[in-house]
Amino acid sequence: MSFAERFSCLVCPGDAITCEADGFTVTARIVPDDCPDAPDKRQEGFWPSLYINDPGFIGPGPNHRERLAKAKAEADATMEAWCKGDWFYCGIVLSVSFEGIELARHAASLWGVEANYPGSDNACLTEVADGLLSEALKTACEAAERLCVAYRQVRAHVDTA
Repeated sequence: MSFAERFSCLVCPGDAITCEADGFTVTARIVPDDCPDAPDKRQEGFWPSLYINDPGFIGPGPNHRERLAKAKAEADATMEAWCKGDWFYCGIVLSVSFEGIELARHAASLWGVEANYPGSDNACLTEVADGLLSEALKTACEAAERLCVAYRQVRAHVDTA
């Protein structure tokens, strides 16, 4: 199972894709990540380095200064684009409904996903949604079972009254 619909190459918070799976309607939506940290604070090794013990070590080999300059320019451009709001971190949140009844508004999610990242086509957003699909369906089935139990209890009470 997977989403046939794909997130577009330029997304905004609130954008969503939908699929049908095992009789359920599953919606994956983009929600802004509430962590305000910049990329260099969130990603260890964001800034490239020539020092072997640094997380951003670019590795040994020829042309290390040129590779460092290129990696630094890419990091600078990525940081500048983030500061301008060209890309952002988000959560991919899946909700599940059955015949128009929402069973789980937050059935599964993954946070800290890069949306509109420079040079990206946002394919990773749909891949994340696909990866969360089975978890969301499991959560929805559990919610449906709880509703059925509650319904039986109410129905039994009504029938005896």
